Amino acid sequence: MACSRWSSIPLSIAAVLALACADNSTADGPGESSESEASSGDGDGDGDGDGDGDGDGDGDPGDGDGDGDAWGYWSPGKMLPTAREPNARGLLDRRGLIHAHSVHSHDACDDEPKDDQGNFDGQCDRDFREGLCRSRHDFVFLTDHPSSFTSVEYPETLLYRARFGDSLVDDGGDPIANWAGCDTFDVGNSGSAPFVSALLQAGSEAATMPIGLPAHVAATEAEREVMLGDSSPAGIMALSDAGAVTLVAHTEEWSVQELTELPLDGFEMYNIHANLFLNIVAVGTLLSKMGQPEVIPHPELVLLALLSEDPVYIDTWASVLASGERKLTTMGSDCHRNTFPQELADGQRIDSYERIMKWFSNHLLVEPDPRANTPDAFGPAQLHDALDAGRLFGVFELLGLPEGFDYRGEQNGDVLEIGGEPSLADGPLTLRVEAPTVIARDPATAVPELELRLLKAEVDGWQEVGAVAGPEGSVPSLELDVVEPGAYRAEVRILPRHLLAWLGDDYQQLAEQSFVWIYANPIYVRD
Repeated sequence: MACSRWSSIPLSIAAVLALACADNSTADGPGESSESEASSGDGDGDGDGDGDGDGDGDGDPGDGDGDGDAWGYWSPGKMLPTAREPNARGLLDRRGLIHAHSVHSHDACDDEPKDDQGNFDGQCDRDFREGLCRSRHDFVFLTDHPSSFTSVEYPETLLYRARFGDSLVDDGGDPIANWAGCDTFDVGNSGSAPFVSALLQAGSEAATMPIGLPAHVAATEAEREVMLGDSSPAGIMALSDAGAVTLVAHTEEWSVQELTELPLDGFEMYNIHANLFLNIVAVGTLLSKMGQPEVIPHPELVLLALLSEDPVYIDTWASVLASGERKLTTMGSDCHRNTFPQELADGQRIDSYERIMKWFSNHLLVEPDPRANTPDAFGPAQLHDALDAGRLFGVFELLGLPEGFDYRGEQNGDVLEIGGEPSLADGPLTLRVEAPTVIARDPATAVPELELRLLKAEVDGWQEVGAVAGPEGSVPSLELDVVEPGAYRAEVRILPRHLLAWLGDDYQQLAEQSFVWIYANPIYVRD
């Protein structure tokens, strides 16, 4: 269940996966069939089976009287937007995808994104947009492969569709980004939550992964392919000069020396493709049970059976930062919709865009656009500034949507954000982590246990320098008075006891397993 480079899965494994998935094409998931609803419920705690949290059985959003707020209680797959207003320090929390493939990647859409005449697959294109509308993302940095991307011109690179209600952002009359509309789309089960239009920007996964390109890097297709295929220092700097944030995907394919010495802006801290191969035995076990939906997790939670930290990614991240380098790290969904057309119990194919888009995302802390008339406005420039500043944390939202998370430094009465670079020479410095809670968690579910951690980058991995744990809603702040320079990141782990009713008979133990919920980029403490 990743949307990534599935074509690299050995044929024997792929055959097993396909057979296992085929057995599950019409089965009901836990908590969804008429047989299990009375005991497992619909996740809203009101006993009416409609999933809305208001107790009236009509399927409408809650009424705001305290029984789940106006949007209803959270349940797997239910997505709500982040707060629309700025936080106490004037920053917007905006969530989205960094690393996604559309009809303009040769291996998307079951490896047939276009026909012999060059017309793209309209249904796959619509599936991408529906996933975007239902996942409530604020932004998407597209990363289409160069073999197709280089032959497509702006604004088509931005997936501009007037019929969907799109609105282009231009610079001097040239389109540089696209506010994606959702006209004619069912935006899912988020009730009366505010509509979110995602800002799409173009990029390419090639030799490196430049994102946020305001225009093609060269005039001709041949020149574009040469530039995108150049991972030399000069080639990377040329992409940066073209307006890109220069990243690389698939961190496992890069050495610490390369990531340290190349003039890259950053790399991935997590990629679903690598996670799949790290846990290939667990994948086979899960898929062998797909014909028994009562024993496996809810379709939106199947990733939990496979989710784990990748020591290559985590240790590489630490080693690079221990050198003193400053590098942004991101979470890559790598979605293609190119693997399994078989449906799960929710009626969606296993590798649907919507499913992958909902599992996890990148949160950017964005300064509002000063030229706009509203405090919640932002554009390409503000997203790029947040990336450059390193104000990013990643969230595995399949575990629940967080609110209240904060990681900051405090020095001489000033606040330093994620990505900040305070100096110990300027006075005493305290790092502080505030625990989140699950938005609209049904109070009838068990209370999850949280752990806050502070970790310092060392050459041989991350050293824990502080931790505190407790039940959700009762976790004290984690504080550290810093005495030595280094890169310090924050992490939130969770025992997802609130998910127990949706885990299936054979995966109940996952409720007591510690999962990373939030990875934050570091604060870089200098001498």
